[in-house]
Amino acid sequence: MFCLIGAAITIILTFALAAIFSSKLNLRSQSFRLDVSRWKITRALSSIPTLNAFRLTGVSIFFIIIYACFWGSDNPIYNIAPTFIWVIWWVGLAYLSAFVGDLWRLINPWHSLFHWGEKLFLTWTPSTTIAPLLKYPKWIGITPALVIFFAFAWAENVYHESVVPIRLGQMIIIYSAITWCGMMMFGKEIWLRNGEAFTVAFGFLARFSPLEVRYNTSSTTNINQREINLRFPGSGLIEIGSISTSQMLFVLLLLSAVTFDGLMGTMIWMRLQNSVLEYIPNLLVVGSLGLILVSVVFFGLYFCFSFLMKSFSGANYGTFTFANNFVTSLIPIALAYHVAHFLLFLLIQGQLMVPLISDPFGQGWDLFGTANYRLNFKIMSPTFFWIISVTSIVIGHVIGVVVSHLIAVKTIRDRHKAFKSQYPMLALMIFYTIA
Repeated sequence: MFCLIGAAITIILTFALAAIFSSKLNLRSQSFRLDVSRWKITRALSSIPTLNAFRLTGVSIFFIIIYACFWGSDNPIYNIAPTFIWVIWWVGLAYLSAFVGDLWRLINPWHSLFHWGEKLFLTWTPSTTIAPLLKYPKWIGITPALVIFFAFAWAENVYHESVVPIRLGQMIIIYSAITWCGMMMFGKEIWLRNGEAFTVAFGFLARFSPLEVRYNTSSTTNINQREINLRFPGSGLIEIGSISTSQMLFVLLLLSAVTFDGLMGTMIWMRLQNSVLEYIPNLLVVGSLGLILVSVVFFGLYFCFSFLMKSFSGANYGTFTFANNFVTSLIPIALAYHVAHFLLFLLIQGQLMVPLISDPFGQGWDLFGTANYRLNFKIMSPTFFWIISVTSIVIGHVIGVVVSHLIAVKTIRDRHKAFKSQYPMLALMIFYTIA
């Protein structure tokens, strides 16, 4: 209880300090950006051979996982695919995206294979030009990515066969077909920005990172038209400005999915699930309803608080404008809960990769002499993990408060109105911290 009170007080103090120093912080966050594109180490790491090595690595892993899904062991423990997908890729890459930079753009196998396919096609038919079959309707925004990510969250949290290798393989094939069809119909870069769910998800998390890559053209494959910058961590969340409604819903879904994952491990959910099972005796249906309900409640709460922010500020903006503008302040919170909820999972389950590297398909191999490795369950004490979890949640909310203040000052202009608009957001963050 004392920890919860302390966390709430910390957020309130941060609110006060952010209100006092918001103008200076805003100026600093906007002005500080160090272009490291010309540094020797940066030029070496971003050279064409290095980028191709990253892409080749991503594609190689992609095919290894596909092979493991369809021709490896049926037992998830002895097959590299489930551990790599759910632990290393989803959890581990999320951390790297937030704390290093948007690495997914370098290793995305769907992007690399399509890009190489385009180059090969143009080599065979040099007189041909590649153009999208259809024009992407701007009004739908990133709705395709939103729908796909909801399906992914459902598979992760509800679908009980999501660790079965053959089911993972089938999902990868279906997603590959959707992604490449989207690229063919609307263009590679257009679909990456609007339909490729993981480019969107990791891209949002990378807004928090200290490393930024800016492209001066719409193409992300032209290395001569980009700059690589170092910036203050989290400053990318302020610079994102007003985003679309579909992007706002995506961020809320990202946060609600992590919350639902945590809720499923509580006694509250167990009791609720058992009560509902008396009327709907199907775990899949109950879990699906739970994910939908948590998401709807999340959306509803955020819209209510956005309306309150609008009312408190007296600014001449609509509720959706407030909701869109301030949703990026929730990304540090989503990241904090990702750390609190998945860090121990990553450290313990991630150790399965040690024996799996030697025997990825469950064939009894020992390629690197690590097949007999046993997991170390004492890699982190419960007390230390609890401290890290609480600390990450508090820090995430503190950063969220600061980001929200800076967005308010930048958007509303009137400092008094900007300050008043943050009362509801402060209440929301304190409530979520304690909850």
